[in-house]
Amino acid sequence: MRAQLTRRTLFSLVLGLLLLSPAAEAAAATCRCSTSYGQLLGQLRSQADLMKDTSRLLDPFIRSQGLDTPVLRGSCKECSRAFPSEDALRRLSRQGFLRTVSATLNDVLQRLAALQQHLLKGKNVPEMQVATRNIQGVRNNIYCMLELLTNCSETPEPLLPGTAATLTPPTPSFWFRLEGCQFLCGYHSFMGSVGQVFGEWGDSLSGNRTHSPRRRALYKGARRARPSRRVKRPVPRGQLFR
Repeated sequence: MRAQLTRRTLFSLVLGLLLLSPAAEAAAATCRCSTSYGQLLGQLRSQADLMKDTSRLLDPFIRSQGLDTPVLRGSCKECSRAFPSEDALRRLSRQGFLRTVSATLNDVLQRLAALQQHLLKGKNVPEMQVATRNIQGVRNNIYCMLELLTNCSETPEPLLPGTAATLTPPTPSFWFRLEGCQFLCGYHSFMGSVGQVFGEWGDSLSGNRTHSPRRRALYKGARRARPSRRVKRPVPRGQLFR
Protein backbone atom coordinates (compact mmCIF):
# COMPACT_ATOMS: atom_id res chain seq x y z
CA MET A 1 0.00 0.00 0.00
CA ARG A 2 2.81 2.40 0.90
CA ALA A 3 4.62 1.53 -2.33
CA GLN A 4 1.51 2.45 -4.33
CA LEU A 5 1.17 5.77 -2.47
CA THR A 6 4.85 6.53 -3.07
CA ARG A 7 4.52 5.84 -6.78
CA ARG A 8 1.41 8.02 -6.97
CA THR A 9 3.18 10.83 -5.12
CA LEU A 10 6.19 10.67 -7.43
CA PHE A 11 3.92 10.61 -10.47
CA SER A 12 2.07 13.71 -9.21
CA LEU A 13 5.35 15.56 -8.63
CA VAL A 14 6.66 14.70 -12.09
CA LEU A 15 3.37 15.72 -13.67
CA GLY A 16 3.44 19.01 -11.79
CA LEU A 17 6.97 19.77 -12.98
CA LEU A 18 6.00 18.99 -16.55
CA LEU A 19 3.03 21.33 -16.36
CA LEU A 20 5.29 24.12 -15.13
CA SER A 21 7.79 23.72 -17.96
CA PRO A 22 7.68 26.18 -20.90
CA ALA A 23 7.20 23.34 -23.38
CA ALA A 24 4.19 22.08 -21.48
CA GLU A 25 2.75 25.60 -21.28
CA ALA A 26 3.21 26.02 -25.03
CA ALA A 27 1.56 22.67 -25.69
CA ALA A 28 -1.37 23.60 -23.46
CA ALA A 29 -1.73 26.96 -25.22
CA THR A 30 -1.67 25.22 -28.60
CA CYS A 31 -4.53 22.96 -27.52
CA ARG A 32 -6.59 26.04 -26.63
CA CYS A 33 -5.65 28.04 -29.74
CA SER A 34 -8.28 29.02 -32.25
CA THR A 35 -7.37 28.39 -35.87
CA SER A 36 -9.51 31.30 -37.05
CA TYR A 37 -7.43 34.36 -37.89
CA GLY A 38 -10.50 36.60 -37.90
CA GLN A 39 -11.62 35.37 -34.49
CA LEU A 40 -8.18 35.89 -32.93
CA LEU A 41 -7.82 39.34 -34.46
CA GLY A 42 -11.27 40.32 -33.23
CA GLN A 43 -10.42 39.17 -29.71
CA LEU A 44 -7.10 41.04 -29.70
CA ARG A 45 -8.79 44.23 -30.90
CA SER A 46 -11.46 43.94 -28.21
CA GLN A 47 -8.91 43.19 -25.49
CA ALA A 48 -6.72 46.15 -26.45
CA ASP A 49 -9.75 48.44 -26.52
CA LEU A 50 -10.75 47.23 -23.04
CA MET A 51 -7.28 47.56 -21.54
CA LYS A 52 -6.69 51.14 -22.70
CA ASP A 53 -9.49 52.28 -20.38
CA THR A 54 -7.91 54.09 -17.40
CA SER A 55 -10.95 53.44 -15.21
CA ARG A 56 -9.98 49.77 -15.06
CA LEU A 57 -6.59 50.22 -13.37
CA LEU A 58 -5.05 53.70 -13.29
CA ASP A 59 -7.99 55.54 -11.69
CA PRO A 60 -8.45 53.02 -8.84
CA PHE A 61 -4.69 53.12 -8.22
CA ILE A 62 -4.73 56.93 -8.01
CA ARG A 63 -7.53 56.83 -5.44
CA SER A 64 -5.90 54.08 -3.37
CA GLN A 65 -2.57 55.94 -3.20
CA GLY A 66 -3.92 59.32 -2.12
CA LEU A 67 -3.12 60.96 -5.46
CA ASP A 68 -6.68 61.99 -6.30
CA THR A 69 -6.17 65.76 -6.37
CA PRO A 70 -6.21 67.96 -9.49
CA VAL A 71 -2.46 68.63 -9.35
CA LEU A 72 -1.36 65.08 -8.55
CA ARG A 73 -3.84 63.54 -10.99
CA GLY A 74 -2.39 65.80 -13.67
CA SER A 75 1.10 64.58 -12.78
CA CYS A 76 -0.10 60.99 -13.02
CA LYS A 77 -1.35 61.65 -16.55
CA GLU A 78 2.23 62.47 -17.62
CA CYS A 79 2.58 58.96 -18.97
CA SER A 80 5.81 57.01 -18.73
CA ARG A 81 7.83 56.92 -21.95
CA ALA A 82 9.22 53.48 -21.20
CA PHE A 83 6.85 51.94 -23.74
CA PRO A 84 7.37 51.64 -27.52
CA SER A 85 5.67 54.43 -29.44
CA GLU A 86 2.80 53.84 -31.84
CA ASP A 87 4.93 54.84 -34.83
CA ALA A 88 7.66 52.40 -33.81
CA LEU A 89 5.10 49.60 -33.43
CA ARG A 90 3.58 50.38 -36.81
CA ARG A 91 6.94 50.05 -38.57
CA LEU A 92 7.38 46.45 -37.38
CA SER A 93 6.39 43.34 -39.28
CA ARG A 94 3.36 41.53 -37.92
CA GLN A 95 5.45 38.92 -36.13
CA GLY A 96 7.86 41.54 -34.78
CA PHE A 97 4.91 43.59 -33.54
CA LEU A 98 3.36 40.60 -31.76
CA ARG A 99 6.61 39.59 -30.10
CA THR A 100 7.28 43.15 -28.95
CA VAL A 101 3.79 43.50 -27.46
CA SER A 102 4.09 40.15 -25.67
CA ALA A 103 7.52 40.99 -24.23
CA THR A 104 6.34 44.44 -23.11
CA LEU A 105 3.28 42.99 -21.41
CA ASN A 106 5.49 40.47 -19.63
CA ASP A 107 7.44 43.42 -18.20
CA VAL A 108 4.14 45.01 -17.18
CA LEU A 109 3.20 41.86 -15.27
CA GLN A 110 6.45 42.08 -13.32
CA ARG A 111 5.88 45.75 -12.57
CA LEU A 112 2.33 45.06 -11.37
CA ALA A 113 3.72 42.42 -9.02
CA ALA A 114 6.22 44.99 -7.68
CA LEU A 115 3.46 47.55 -7.11
CA GLN A 116 1.36 44.91 -5.40
CA GLN A 117 4.22 44.01 -3.07
CA HIS A 118 5.66 47.44 -2.24
CA LEU A 119 2.67 49.77 -2.36
CA LEU A 120 -0.42 47.66 -1.92
CA LYS A 121 1.28 45.46 0.71
CA GLY A 122 -0.14 42.29 -0.77
CA LYS A 123 -3.73 43.49 -0.39
CA ASN A 124 -6.38 41.85 -2.52
CA VAL A 125 -7.01 44.50 -5.19
CA PRO A 126 -9.64 43.27 -7.69
CA GLU A 127 -8.57 45.71 -10.42
CA MET A 128 -4.98 44.47 -10.24
CA GLN A 129 -6.07 40.84 -10.50
CA VAL A 130 -8.37 41.59 -13.44
CA ALA A 131 -5.58 43.49 -15.22
CA THR A 132 -3.22 40.56 -14.69
CA ARG A 133 -5.73 38.10 -16.15
CA ASN A 134 -6.39 40.40 -19.11
CA ILE A 135 -2.68 40.67 -19.87
CA GLN A 136 -2.29 36.91 -19.67
CA GLY A 137 -5.25 36.51 -22.02
CA VAL A 138 -3.72 38.89 -24.57
CA ARG A 139 -0.38 37.08 -24.43
CA ASN A 140 -2.15 33.74 -24.98
CA ASN A 141 -3.92 35.12 -28.05
CA ILE A 142 -0.65 36.59 -29.32
CA TYR A 143 0.96 33.16 -28.99
CA CYS A 144 -1.87 31.66 -31.03
CA MET A 145 -1.65 34.41 -33.66
CA LEU A 146 2.09 33.81 -34.00
CA GLU A 147 1.35 30.15 -34.61
CA LEU A 148 -0.90 31.14 -37.51
CA LEU A 149 1.73 33.47 -38.95
CA THR A 150 4.61 30.98 -38.86
CA ASN A 151 4.16 30.22 -42.56
CA CYS A 152 4.41 33.89 -43.52
CA SER A 153 7.54 35.07 -45.31
CA GLU A 154 8.25 37.87 -42.83
CA THR A 155 11.86 38.04 -41.68
CA PRO A 156 12.36 37.88 -37.88
CA GLU A 157 13.55 41.16 -36.43
CA PRO A 158 14.81 42.25 -32.99
CA LEU A 159 12.34 43.33 -30.36
CA LEU A 160 11.87 46.99 -29.57
CA PRO A 161 13.21 48.14 -26.18
CA GLY A 162 10.64 47.43 -23.52
CA THR A 163 10.11 48.49 -19.94
CA ALA A 164 12.81 46.37 -18.27
CA ALA A 165 14.76 49.43 -17.11
CA THR A 166 11.90 50.50 -14.84
CA LEU A 167 11.27 47.18 -13.11
CA THR A 168 13.47 47.63 -10.03
CA PRO A 169 11.35 49.51 -7.47
CA PRO A 170 12.97 52.08 -5.19
CA THR A 171 12.11 52.49 -1.53
CA PRO A 172 8.34 52.99 -1.22
CA SER A 173 7.70 56.73 -1.11
CA PHE A 174 5.58 59.46 -2.62
CA TRP A 175 7.78 59.50 -5.71
CA PHE A 176 7.45 55.76 -6.12
CA ARG A 177 3.66 56.11 -5.99
CA LEU A 178 3.83 58.89 -8.56
CA GLU A 179 6.12 56.81 -10.77
CA GLY A 180 3.73 53.89 -10.42
CA CYS A 181 0.72 55.86 -11.63
CA GLN A 182 2.74 57.31 -14.53
CA PHE A 183 3.76 53.78 -15.47
CA LEU A 184 0.12 52.67 -15.46
CA CYS A 185 -0.78 55.69 -17.58
CA GLY A 186 1.89 54.60 -20.05
CA TYR A 187 0.49 51.07 -20.01
CA HIS A 188 -3.02 52.27 -20.91
CA SER A 189 -1.61 54.52 -23.64
CA PHE A 190 0.47 51.63 -24.97
CA MET A 191 -2.60 49.40 -25.20
CA GLY A 192 -4.37 52.18 -27.10
CA SER A 193 -1.50 52.18 -29.60
CA VAL A 194 -1.65 48.38 -29.82
CA GLY A 195 -5.35 48.60 -30.60
CA GLN A 196 -4.69 51.18 -33.32
CA VAL A 197 -2.15 48.92 -35.02
CA PHE A 198 -4.42 45.88 -34.76
CA GLY A 199 -7.15 48.00 -36.34
CA GLU A 200 -4.92 48.46 -39.40
CA TRP A 201 -4.41 44.74 -39.93
CA GLY A 202 -6.28 43.18 -42.81
CA ASP A 203 -9.21 40.91 -42.07
CA SER A 204 -7.58 37.99 -43.88
CA LEU A 205 -4.48 36.03 -42.96
CA SER A 206 -2.85 36.74 -46.31
CA GLY A 207 -3.26 40.50 -45.92
CA ASN A 208 -0.16 42.51 -45.09
CA ARG A 209 -0.38 45.02 -42.27
CA THR A 210 1.72 47.52 -44.19
CA HIS A 211 -0.94 47.47 -46.93
CA SER A 212 -3.84 48.30 -44.63
CA PRO A 213 -6.78 50.40 -45.92
CA ARG A 214 -5.55 53.38 -43.89
CA ARG A 215 -2.08 53.21 -45.40
CA ARG A 216 -3.50 52.81 -48.90
CA ALA A 217 -5.63 55.91 -48.36
CA LEU A 218 -2.63 57.86 -47.11
CA TYR A 219 -0.60 56.68 -50.09
CA LYS A 220 -3.31 57.68 -52.55
CA GLY A 221 -3.64 61.04 -50.84
CA ALA A 222 0.09 61.60 -51.15
CA ARG A 223 -0.05 60.73 -54.84
CA ARG A 224 -2.92 63.14 -55.42
CA ALA A 225 -0.99 65.86 -53.61
CA ARG A 226 1.97 65.60 -55.98
CA PRO A 227 2.21 68.49 -58.45
CA SER A 228 1.25 67.28 -61.89
CA ARG A 229 3.55 67.84 -64.78
CA ARG A 230 1.98 70.02 -67.43
CA VAL A 231 2.35 68.40 -70.82
CA LYS A 232 2.60 70.77 -73.75
CA ARG A 233 0.48 69.72 -76.67
CA PRO A 234 2.18 69.93 -80.05
CA VAL A 235 1.07 72.81 -82.22
CA PRO A 236 -0.49 71.64 -85.50
CA ARG A 237 1.40 72.55 -88.61
CA GLY A 238 0.28 75.70 -90.26
CA GLN A 239 -1.13 77.19 -87.04
CA LEU A 240 0.52 80.44 -86.05
CA PHE A 241 0.58 82.12 -82.68
CA ARG A 242 -0.99 85.54 -82.58
